[in-house]
Amino acid sequence: MTLVNANGASIPSLGFGTFRMEAADTERMVSHVLKQGCRHIDTAQIYGNEAAVGQGIKASAIPRPDVFLTTKVWVANYGRDAFLASVDESLKKLQTDYVDLLLLHWPNTAVSLEEQIAALNDVAKAGKARHIGVSNFNTTLMKEAARLSRLPLANNQVEYHPYLDQRPVITTARELGMSITAYYAMADGKVLGDLALQAIAAAHQRSVAQIVLRWIVQQGFVTLSKTVSEVRAAENAAIFDFELSADDMLAIATIAHTNGRIVSPDGLAPEWDVLG
Repeated sequence: MTLVNANGASIPSLGFGTFRMEAADTERMVSHVLKQGCRHIDTAQIYGNEAAVGQGIKASAIPRPDVFLTTKVWVANYGRDAFLASVDESLKKLQTDYVDLLLLHWPNTAVSLEEQIAALNDVAKAGKARHIGVSNFNTTLMKEAARLSRLPLANNQVEYHPYLDQRPVITTARELGMSITAYYAMADGKVLGDLALQAIAAAHQRSVAQIVLRWIVQQGFVTLSKTVSEVRAAENAAIFDFELSADDMLAIATIAHTNGRIVSPDGLAPEWDVLG
């Protein structure tokens, strides 16, 4: 396992994501992957499975300080009082006194960004979050959030896979000293049938999923994988014993196209960056 260092945070580059996972599967798989060596778990208030994540961590018997735990505050909780109360509720469900990374889940103009960032800072100052950041922010919002924050922002969690060119966000993150966490790395399963990716996978005697995950971490980013299969979880974790060539990396990067974005919910998504 490699670490991604950004603004004081050291984040394991491969995390286990729990989006759209039922409680029983969440608890079982979180416990399993931790026992198998995973040290990064990602959840969110809106996923409805923080309690199962907490149970999974407890069942694994892995010491809490050895687990990098991320959760995200939902947009309905961005007002200061609701924000602070929601974080306390998340910690109770997760059976911990702190999270390692606390993110704003989506932009929300109903509450000023200044108030949102101030609440993030206050939670961190209280010791309830070791690091803070954002999710699904475009470059303009990233820069404004960093300007408003007294503490450094460690991460922006965004959709990223071979079909989506995220160079503007990546460039801005690097300028701000932030890391990138990629979600939807499998493009909702679309990558698995991609002929170009299948050819690279065959050349390395690896799965397409392993190739895509390796492509992301080899760029110096964090990525999330999700599965309810113990066998698939082991496969996804086996990406640190090989490297993609420069030609492989470039070939995968050139797969991106202008309509590659998958996740853009009405009422939540910002005005996405376009390549200039």
